[in-house]
This record gives sequence, C-alpha cells and structure tokens, in this order.
Amino acid sequence: MCSFQVKKKQFFQNFTTILLFGVLGTLISFCIISTGKKCSYFLFKQIGITSLKIQQYLATGAIFSATDSVCTLQVLNQDETPLLYSLVFGEGVANDATSIVLFNAVQSLNLSHVKAMTAIKLFGTFLYLFFTSTALGVMIGLLSAYIIKKLYFGRHSTNREVAIMLLLAYLSYMIAQLLSLSGILTIFFCGIIMSHYTWHNVTERSRITTRHAFAAMSFISETFIFLYVGMDALDIDKWKRSDASVGTTVAASGTLFALVMVGRAIFVFSLANFANWFRHESDDKIDLRQQFVIWWAGLMRGSVTIALSYNQFSTSSSKEGAFMITNSIIVVLFSTVVCLQHHHTI
Repeated sequence: MCSFQVKKKQFFQNFTTILLFGVLGTLISFCIISTGKKCSYFLFKQIGITSLKIQQYLATGAIFSATDSVCTLQVLNQDETPLLYSLVFGEGVANDATSIVLFNAVQSLNLSHVKAMTAIKLFGTFLYLFFTSTALGVMIGLLSAYIIKKLYFGRHSTNREVAIMLLLAYLSYMIAQLLSLSGILTIFFCGIIMSHYTWHNVTERSRITTRHAFAAMSFISETFIFLYVGMDALDIDKWKRSDASVGTTVAASGTLFALVMVGRAIFVFSLANFANWFRHESDDKIDLRQQFVIWWAGLMRGSVTIALSYNQFSTSSSKEGAFMITNSIIVVLFSTVVCLQHHHTI
C-alpha cells in the first residue's frame, strides 16, 4: 500500500506526466521489446530456441516492460527531491499495472491467425482492463470512506477502523482478480482514494496504527519477494533443464537487457521533453539529470517480471520455458544489483 506513503499533492500535480510515462511509455517499451525480440529470432534460433510463438514474443514484451520502483525509492528522498520521487513512484506503479494489463490482454487474444484487427483488439482489451480496474478501485475506496463515516459499527474504534480499511483494500484486489481485471491497479487507486477520504474519517490513533501497519506489511512483502528471487536463482534443476551453456545464457539475457535499455531510453527522453513543453515554470521542468535518473531507475526489473515470467513459461516443461525463466532471473538480479549500486552514486 505504497499509495498511503506518497505525498498526494505532488503526485496529483504530476499526474498527467506520470500517466504519460507509466502508460504510454510502457506501451512504447512493450512494442520495442516485442518487435526487437522477434528481430532477434535468428540469434535465438542459433542457440536452439525455435518453438516460441508470436503470443510468447508479445508476452515477453509485457514481462520485461515491468519496472521495479521499490528498489529505486530506497535511494530517493521524498522531501529532498519531491518531483523526482513522485515521477519515479507514480510511473513505477502505473508501469507495473500497465504491464500486467498488457500481459492479460495478450493472454486473452487468439493469436493463431494474426490480422490487421489484432492490434486494435489488443489495444481495446487493454483500455477495457485499465479503466474498469481503475473504476473498481475508486468505487471501493469511496465505499470504505462512507462505511467509516456513516455506519456505527466502524466508528471510533481503532481495531474496527483499521480492520475495515485493510479488509476493503484486500477486497478490491480480490474482486479485481475474480473479474479478471488488474488487481494491482485496482488496489493502487483504492489506496489513493482511501488515503484522501477514508484517512480523514478515522481517529488519530487509527491513522498512526494504519500508517505503521502498512509500512511494516510493505517492508515484509518486499523482503519476501527478494528472498524468493534469490532462492529461486539457486534452483539447480531449472538451470539444468534449460540445457544452455554460459555463453548462450549471457547472449540471450544480454539481448533482452539491451532491448530494455533502448526501449526505455526512447520513451523517457522523448516524453520528458514533450512534457516540458507544457511546464511553464523552470523549476517544474524535468532537466536532463532528472531524465537520466528516471531512465536509470526504470532499468531495474523485479517481482512483476518474475511473476509474469512464471505465469507464461512455468506451465511448459520444455527447455525453452526453463531457459526464459532463468534469463528473467538473470536480468532481474543483474539490473537490481548493478543499477541500484550505481544509483547510489548519482
């Protein structure tokens, strides 16, 4: 529930730019990675990966378009760099949600016969999932504010107030998943609405309790994710099943990460300069240094990449599936360790 932690005034002041990076930028990155990986078909053919279908190429584009804002936020100070923090945080959440929605849209389409209308259907499915998930999160967030303010059983009781906020936030995620929508997008907007409306209807003790409870849960979840990725990297059977040499693995993961870097560079620098046209105050403009930090921060891949990779390739017992999962792990570990280490020096 990072949406409780962010300063909402700065977030909504930059909301248009955040959506520009998080939605349009992710779509651009998705297209570049998907087509770039398809263009790398001959490289994959040389290393024995020949059974990937067009749906798997598109899914790979969605998988590697997902950034990991959690790592970046550990080295950014919200008070010292409010503009940069809100852009990186907002883009990270919108990016993850957009990537998951894109992935679900790709899974829902029949790509056995690709036609001109396929791209339009993919875009239409994306818009449907995006806006319905957002609307559901807003509705449940407003419902929580109404329950806390109007209904007697939740009033002036710290235990009940905190429980209602937690359960309704989780309910928004569960309903989204049951309706095959984006749970992460739904719970994000639910959190934004709850922190803006529900937050002011609870007692001061409940606010303090909720703030610390969500911060603790967020920290535990982040730690568990990185422990899981680290332990999964030591799964020897998976590496054996991929049946790939060190050189082959380095070539494939290097190609994927190069596509990530190129795709991100194209949309960050172009969209940042586009956004600057509408920012009249010099202090509000995104300078070149900040653009570089945004680009570098978004190179990190994390839990969403791992989860989507498993979702796509773990059902296959072939060496191609194991090969793609191991390459996802390599890209996540490399980007997290290298990019985060250099990010401390920027």
